[in-house]
Amino acid sequence: MKPYTIQLMICAGTGCVSNQSFEIKEVLEKEIKKHNLQNEAMVVTTGCNGFCGAGPIMVVQPDGIFYQYLKVTDIPYLVEEHLVKGRPVKKFMYVPPKEEIPIPRMNKIPFFSGQTLVALRNRGMIDPEFIEDYIARGGYRALAKVLTTMSPDEVLKEIKKSGLRGRGGGGFPTGVKWETCKKIPGDRKFVICNADEGDPGAFMDRSIIEGDPHSVIEGMIIGAYAIENVREGYIYVRMEYPLAIKRFNIAVQQAKDNGLLGDNIFDTNFCFDIKVRRGAGAFVCGESTALMASIMGNPGEPRAKYIHTVEKGLYDCPTCLNNVETWANIPQIVLKGADWFTGIGTGDVTHDPWGGSKGTKVFSLAGKVNNTGLVEVPMGITLREIVFNVGGGIRDGKRFKAVQTGGPSGGFIPESLVDLPVDYDELTKVGSMMGSGGMVVLDENNCMVDMAKFFLRFTQDESCGKCVPCREGTKRMYDILYRITKGEGKEEDLDLLEELSNMIVESSLCALGGSAPNPVLTSLKYFREEYLTHVRDKKCPAKVCRELLTFSIDPEKCLENGHGCGVCEKNCPDGAIYGEKKNVHFIDSMKCGKCGVCFDVCKFGAITVE
Repeated sequence: MKPYTIQLMICAGTGCVSNQSFEIKEVLEKEIKKHNLQNEAMVVTTGCNGFCGAGPIMVVQPDGIFYQYLKVTDIPYLVEEHLVKGRPVKKFMYVPPKEEIPIPRMNKIPFFSGQTLVALRNRGMIDPEFIEDYIARGGYRALAKVLTTMSPDEVLKEIKKSGLRGRGGGGFPTGVKWETCKKIPGDRKFVICNADEGDPGAFMDRSIIEGDPHSVIEGMIIGAYAIENVREGYIYVRMEYPLAIKRFNIAVQQAKDNGLLGDNIFDTNFCFDIKVRRGAGAFVCGESTALMASIMGNPGEPRAKYIHTVEKGLYDCPTCLNNVETWANIPQIVLKGADWFTGIGTGDVTHDPWGGSKGTKVFSLAGKVNNTGLVEVPMGITLREIVFNVGGGIRDGKRFKAVQTGGPSGGFIPESLVDLPVDYDELTKVGSMMGSGGMVVLDENNCMVDMAKFFLRFTQDESCGKCVPCREGTKRMYDILYRITKGEGKEEDLDLLEELSNMIVESSLCALGGSAPNPVLTSLKYFREEYLTHVRDKKCPAKVCRELLTFSIDPEKCLENGHGCGVCEKNCPDGAIYGEKKNVHFIDSMKCGKCGVCFDVCKFGAITVE
C-alpha cells in the first residue's frame, strides 16, 4: 500500500455495497481530485468491517476515525471538513458513551474492542482484489515457512497440536482429519473449501472470502502440502454470493500469476491448483457428501457415511473438506505456532483432540440486538458478553428472551443460561450447537412456537427428500406446529413432537435431518409454558400468531387523540372497520382477517391487540 498520509478505507462487503458504498467511493475520488489532494489521500475499498448494521462504513487511517451510515450526499461536506480543514465530522461518527473520548477511534468502540481477530485479522485493512495488500500484511509468509523449513509431517503435527476444530458445524479436529486423509493410500487426493453457507442470518464465510480471499487460498495450499499427493483443490461457493465468487476468482488468478498456485510453487516440486465451483443454493449441499456429488455434476444428495470422505470422497478419491473459516486459521497457526493458538479458548487438547475448544470463533450476530454484524471472539466467552458487550444489548430496551445458535439446526438458549460459555461442548450440553456460527438474538416480542415453526419450515423445505425420516417427519412436525399457532393444538401434540423429533434424530441419513428437530426440542424444553398457553388458552403471549389475536379499538384514544381520523378504515383490506368520520370507529370481529394493517397504520396507539 502506498505511503499516503491518509487512507480512506471504504467497506465494500455485500451489506455496504447494497447501500451504495461503490458510489460513495466514486464521489470521494472526485472530491479528492477537486481539492487537489491526490498526493495526500487515497481511497481503498476493503472487505466487510463487521459492523454491518452501521453501514456504509468508512474508516480514516492511520487515526482510526470511524464514520457510519454514510450517504453519497454526505461526502462533499465530509471531505471539506475532515480532509481540507482537518476537522473530523462528529455527526457521521459512532455516538460514544459519555465516558469515552470526544472523537472515538475504531479500537475504542465496544463492538470492535471486545473482539479477538484471527480469521478476520485483515478485516477492513486491505483491498481484497490486490494480492500486494495481503502480502504487505504478512500474507504467504506461512506458506514460505512451510515450503522452505517444514516437512509435511511437521506441518501436520503443528495443526494437530493446535487443537483447531472444524468451524463448519461438526467441530471435527482438523489435524486428525488431515492425518486420516494422509494415511489413506492414493496417488490422487483432493482438498475442498466448503463455502456453501446456507443458514438464515449467517454470512461469516461470505465476508471472509469477500474481504480476505488469499487467507483461504494460503490455508488450502498448506493443507494440500501437509496431506501430500494433493494436486487439486476446489472451493464450492453458492451462486447467491456473486461478489465473493468474483473476488475469489481474482485472488486465484493473482496467486497463479505470482507462482503461488500451479507447478513448482516456490521453485519446489510441489504442485497444486484451485478451481471454483458454484452451487445452486441448496442448503443440503453444505453436507460434505452432497457437496461432492454436486461438484461432480450429480444431484446434491447425501450418502451414508459408513465410508468416510477422507477415504472415498470426490471421484472416489481421499478428500479433505474444511470450511472457509477453518482454512483461514491455518496460516496464523503455522506462523505463530500451536502454543499461541492453544492459549486462546477452553479445555485441554494435549492428550485428546476433542478435549477443548481452542482459538476464536466468528459469529454473525443478528436479530433483536443493537450492534448486528460479524464478530470474532475467543472460545469460552459467555453469551452475555457477546450479546450485551459486543452486541450492545437488546433493541429499544426490550427484555432479552433467548438466543438461537448454530443456524436452523441449532437450538434456543434461554435468558436463564445467558452466562453459558460459548464452546462446542457447553452448547451441546444445553441442546444447541456451534454450527457454522449463526447467532440470532430474540426478545420478548418473539414467539418461541412461531420461531420453532420458522426454522423447521426452512429445514423441511431444504430437505433433499432422499430419506423418509427427514422428508416425512419434518413435514408432520411442521403441520403440528402450524396447528398450534392457529389455536387448533392439543396437549398431546407436545409429546408427539418430542417423539417425532427423537425418531428423526436417530434415523435420518445425514446431519440436516439429524439436527433439524433441535429448535423444536429446545423450545419445548425451555419454553413449554408458552406452548401450553397456545394450546390451552388459545393465546400467543408474544402477540405474534395472528390467528390467536383479537384486534379492537380503544374509544378514548381513537376519539381524543386521533379525532376519529378513519385511517384504519381506509386501509383495512377486509372492510372490517366502520364508523362515522370524526367519531369512534369499531372492528367487526367476524370480518377481521387479523392482518394487523390497522395496528401498523394507526399513529395514536388506538388499536389494541389481545
